[in-house]
Amino acid sequence: MSTDPLVLLAEVDRATARLLATAAALDGDPAAPSPLPGWTRGHVLTHVARNADGLTNLLTWARTGVVTPQYASLDKRNADIEAGAARPLDALVADVRSSAERFAEAATALDAGSWAFLLDLPRGPKPAALVPWWRLREVEVHHVDLAAGYLAADWPESFAHRLLHEVAGDLTGVSLTVQADGLGHPVPVGSGGPPTVSGPAYALAAWLIGRSPGDKLAVSPAGPLPALPDWR
Repeated sequence: MSTDPLVLLAEVDRATARLLATAAALDGDPAAPSPLPGWTRGHVLTHVARNADGLTNLLTWARTGVVTPQYASLDKRNADIEAGAARPLDALVADVRSSAERFAEAATALDAGSWAFLLDLPRGPKPAALVPWWRLREVEVHHVDLAAGYLAADWPESFAHRLLHEVAGDLTGVSLTVQADGLGHPVPVGSGGPPTVSGPAYALAAWLIGRSPGDKLAVSPAGPLPALPDWR
């Protein structure tokens, strides 16, 4: 997958269109549970919308140079999600759509220098050029969390490979190696080493982020799948 933010923005648009199509076709019950503990579909859709607004804040920061955090606080983020979760389905879908449009407008306003701007984030300085990837990751992963027919197997292959590499590099407190089908090199997770877990890239990525029990994966030497820490 390209790291060019303009290319990734096109991927974000396509992923958002897929998510909106799924959301609009739901049975109308936003209180239906999602696979995320304690969250309904309404929570998932509200989170997707507030994530767009939060990332729009980061793009505004990059464009103006005025510090604009993604969220005012973690407590405010959580309260906003809780407050919006029980809205009617049409309001939830409209919120996802309008927040996505605000994100797209903010991205369009950035010039080349703004994409290179370093955002002073809690996990360290990051270039604004990473924001489209962060948005794409949220849309694709939480689309699966709606439990409405869109599966990790439906992720574009380039997205699945990039997510796999990112998560493998982020997880700590674990020691294993993953080998994606068709990928010529193994990828260490945590400190690396045995066992080696192999299978399709999407299945490996979904397992590493807790969206799959890993039933499509093989372990060598033979044995159970390793226990994993929570992703993020």
